[in-house]
Amino acid sequence: MLKSRNFWGTVALTVSMALPVQAEELKVDSVVATVDGVEITLGHMLMVRAFLPEQYQQLPGDVLWDGILDQLIQQQVLSTDEMAKETPRVRIALDNERRSQLASVVLAELAEQPIPEDEIKAAYEAEYANGPQGKEFNASHILVETEEEAQAIVAELAAGADFATLAKEKSTGPSGPGGGALGWFGPGMMVPPFQEAVEKMEPGGVGGPVKTQFGWHVIKLNETRIKEAPSLDQVRAQIESTLRQQTVTKKIEDLVNAANVTRTKKEDVDTSILSNLDLLEN
Repeated sequence: MLKSRNFWGTVALTVSMALPVQAEELKVDSVVATVDGVEITLGHMLMVRAFLPEQYQQLPGDVLWDGILDQLIQQQVLSTDEMAKETPRVRIALDNERRSQLASVVLAELAEQPIPEDEIKAAYEAEYANGPQGKEFNASHILVETEEEAQAIVAELAAGADFATLAKEKSTGPSGPGGGALGWFGPGMMVPPFQEAVEKMEPGGVGGPVKTQFGWHVIKLNETRIKEAPSLDQVRAQIESTLRQQTVTKKIEDLVNAANVTRTKKEDVDTSILSNLDLLEN
């Protein structure tokens, strides 16, 4: 019995040793490596991961881990080499990066601030509810290759031929099988000659021939309507985006106006100097 208990104890120990150790729960400031006492943290790795080229963005962590950590370790040892010098390029790049990152924090904070519902409703009323939405047109057309063909179709229609029937028989456009119907469209949605002809027509009227880059058109304006305003829910995201952009713009303008800013006029300098990147090496 003693031997049996020892045997099963050995098996249990062996199995427990074979189980994977639970991965340590890391935080952004968790140290993942040290190089001569200098700590490399998970946060450093995350920043490298955030700026990887797009083709690497979808790779899982187990594929990226060693490569990112190796890169940081190699950069650290190189940065302490005697040949490493804080050149003007390095110093200026660090200045710009710090400035950019701090500005990004402010922009992110502004983007997360909720927009009051009354401002959203007011913007909706101003943009949609109280303003004209324009006219929409429902038209059909028959597309042919020559002006002579188009004129012949106009003559047939004047003699009482059915527009949809002629479109099915003679139109070379993709709408032909559907009787030439184009459905509803608004200003600017058709090529200019076609749009201009439609906008001059009365509902039920036939116009043409009209030439476009696609050929010759005979057009029938079926009906018109005033475009209905979208609901608030349909345009809420667009309105919120516009209001947030306005908030950011105003914040920047207010800060610039409050700051003591001096700037060199471009008229006083040779602006071609911006192409002389060799100055960064001096």
